[in-house]
Amino acid sequence: MEAMVAFSVRSLHIPTAPGTPTPLRKSMFLSTQVNSPFSLVHGNNSKTKLFTALSPSPLTELSNPPEAEPEVEADAEKFDWYSQWYPLMPLCDLDKRAPQAKRVMGLDVVVWWDRNEGAWQVFDDACPHRLAPLSEGRIDQWGRLQCVYHGWCFNGSGECKFIPQAPPEGPPIHTFKKACVAAYPSTVQNNILWFWPNTDPQYKDIIARKKPPYIPEIDDPSYTSLMGNRDIHYGYEVLTENLMDPAHVPYAHYGIMRTAEPKVKADREGGRPLELAIEKLDINGFSADQGWSRGKFMPPCIFYAYKPDQPASSAETQKSSFQKKFSLIFICVPVSPGKSRLIWCFPRNFGVWIDKIVPRWIFHVGQNLILDSDLYLLHVEEQKIMDVGQANWQKACFVPTKSDALVVAFRKWLKKYAGGQVDWRGKYSGVLPPTPPREQLMDRYWSHVVNCRSCNFAYKSLNVVEVMLQIISVASIGIVATMKQGMMSATTRNSMVVLAILSFALSRWLAHFIYKNFRYHDYNHAFR
Repeated sequence: MEAMVAFSVRSLHIPTAPGTPTPLRKSMFLSTQVNSPFSLVHGNNSKTKLFTALSPSPLTELSNPPEAEPEVEADAEKFDWYSQWYPLMPLCDLDKRAPQAKRVMGLDVVVWWDRNEGAWQVFDDACPHRLAPLSEGRIDQWGRLQCVYHGWCFNGSGECKFIPQAPPEGPPIHTFKKACVAAYPSTVQNNILWFWPNTDPQYKDIIARKKPPYIPEIDDPSYTSLMGNRDIHYGYEVLTENLMDPAHVPYAHYGIMRTAEPKVKADREGGRPLELAIEKLDINGFSADQGWSRGKFMPPCIFYAYKPDQPASSAETQKSSFQKKFSLIFICVPVSPGKSRLIWCFPRNFGVWIDKIVPRWIFHVGQNLILDSDLYLLHVEEQKIMDVGQANWQKACFVPTKSDALVVAFRKWLKKYAGGQVDWRGKYSGVLPPTPPREQLMDRYWSHVVNCRSCNFAYKSLNVVEVMLQIISVASIGIVATMKQGMMSATTRNSMVVLAILSFALSRWLAHFIYKNFRYHDYNHAFR
C-alpha cells in the first residue's frame, strides 16, 4: 500500500533516497520507473530498487525486536473518539447540485451545499418527520434541503422552514424544536470537508477551539495534490496498520511492479531488513524515523510520510536551492465494523505539469489496482484478528523485526490510549459483517467510481464511445448489405467491412477495459 503514488498510467512512482543505504537503514518507499513519457523518477540508476523485509535469522535481528506492547496503564490519558474532526470527502468529489449520504463512526449523515450561506452543511441523514433519508432529497429553488417524502424543508442551521401539510392559518409547527434536523459542526480544510461527530450546542463553535490536523503541502500552490477516495471492505484498524507497513509492498504488489517494469527482476523470496524507529508516542499519536523519510500518525485518521529538507553543500547551493519533495498522505476513516474509507493525496513540487494534462481518473486506475491487490488478504486477516480478539493482537501476531515498528506502535497507541479499537458507543454488536462474494468485495464502481467525479465522468463517457462504436459497426454492415451491386465500388465495400470489423473489435475491447477498470478487477497473486 505504500506504493500508492501513481505518476503514470499503469504504475506508481516514488522517488528513492539518493545514494546507497546501509543494510539496516532502508527507505519505507518503493521506487519504480516505467518506460513512459510520464515517468517522474530521476537518478543515475534506472533500475528499480525494492526495499522489503523478511524476518531475518534470530542471531541478526531478534536481539533487538520492536518494543513489546505494554499493558494498559490505569492512569493513562484516554482518547475520545467523539471529540475529533473526521474527514467526509475531498471537495473535488462533492456535488453542489444534490445532497449526498456518508457514514462515519457509524453515523449516517447527509452532506449538501447551502448556497444561501455559501457553505457545506452536514446533517443527520433522517428527516424528523418520519425518518426518511434526507440524502435522497433535493435542494429546492430557495436553496433549502427538501425531504422528498413529504416535502419538509430545512435551512443551513437545520431549522424547519416549511411543512406543506401544515395549515397556513394554524400554529407555526415548523418552528417547534422537534421539527429541526440535527446539524453537525463542519469546516473545510486542505480541500477536504470535515465534521465534528457531536450535535450538542456546546460544540457549535468548536472550530474556534480545535481545528482539524493541517498539512501545508496540500495548500501550497507550488505542489500538485490530486486526491482520491475509496470505500474499503475491512476496518479502520487493519487499513491504518497496512498503510504503515512498507515490507509488504514487493510481495502483495509484486504483480503490479512487474507489469509496470518488465525488465525488473524482483526477488519474491528474498528481502532486506528495514530499520524503522519510533521517536515519540503519546495520546497525540507518534512520529517515526524511516531512514531518509519521516512519518507521523495524527489520530484518529492521518498517516503522513514525507521527505525532510536535505542540507545542501555550498556547491549545490550555488547551483540551485530547489529540492524535489513529496509526501504520502493517507486519511483512514472509520465507517463501521469491517468497513472504512481511504482518502489519499500525494503532494509533490516537481512534475506539476503532468497533473494538468493527464486526467485524474487515469491515476486512479493504477491506485485502485494497488488497493485491489491486497484487499482480499486484509479482509481475511481482519476476520482472523476478530476471532482472537483485538486485545490479543500482540499475542496472536508474531512481529519480531523492526520493519513492523510502525504497526506495533499503532497497536500500542490503540491499546494504551484508545480502548484497543474504535468506540462505536454500542451501535454495533462487535461482529463483523459476513464476507460478501468476491465481485462485491472488490467492486470498484460502488466503492469508488460513483464517489469520484473524475472516474464517474470517464465511465459514462467511455460507455457512450462503446455504444457509438457498436452503432458504427452495425451501420457499416447495414450499408454494405443494402447497397445494390454496382452502386458501390469493391474498394469502398471492403473499406466499409473493415470499418465494421474494427469498430466491433474496439467496442469489445473498450467494454472489457471499462469492466476491468471501473467495475471489477480480480487479482490472483499466483499468476502475477
